Amino acid sequence: MRKKAASVCMALGLLCLLASAALLGYNRWEDYRAGRTAAEVVSAMESMTNNDADVSMDMELADTGMGSTDGVDSEEGEMTTVEIDGIAYIGTLTIPALNLELPIQSQWSYAGLKTAPGRYSGSAWTDDLVICGHNYTRHFGNLKYLEQGDEVKFTDVNGTVFSYLVEEVLILQPTDVDEMLSHEFGEWDFTLFTCTVGGQTRVTVRCSRTE
Repeated sequence: MRKKAASVCMALGLLCLLASAALLGYNRWEDYRAGRTAAEVVSAMESMTNNDADVSMDMELADTGMGSTDGVDSEEGEMTTVEIDGIAYIGTLTIPALNLELPIQSQWSYAGLKTAPGRYSGSAWTDDLVICGHNYTRHFGNLKYLEQGDEVKFTDVNGTVFSYLVEEVLILQPTDVDEMLSHEFGEWDFTLFTCTVGGQTRVTVRCSRTE
């Protein structure tokens, strides 16, 4: 009986190890896939900007119905979007310190975050843009390593560049929605955030415009 019990325990232990290895492998694959997909979208956006006729992805400028030459309603802060494979994007995010260049979706969704970070609220034109992303290492997983003074840039689909400097990196609770959005807590021009593993807290990066 003891030998049988020992064999069962060993088998269960082996299964647990295999399950852990499979989960680790899946997470790494998801991370790789997310990074590759984001890079493909950035490349497609750059190709469109450069009027490259060989763009292979299905893309078109969204009909915003706006008459301003810069593609934005100055009163509302609406941003022009470009559609790629059925997903609307507002521009690209560049963080040199993390060697990141990512497309930013017009609206975030749980499913969409597997492809790229998305706008949580606000607009670059009204200095209240908040962007959320998955904690993939190729997306926002390394935000916690940013330091005060690091440069962050957001480039909209019209080519307008908004430059920022990191002011602080802090941890917020998932329930701190008002603190994430309200200007009363520092009047931040630009905010990035991602959930930590398990979704217990949010790594939040506050930035100020340099112009």
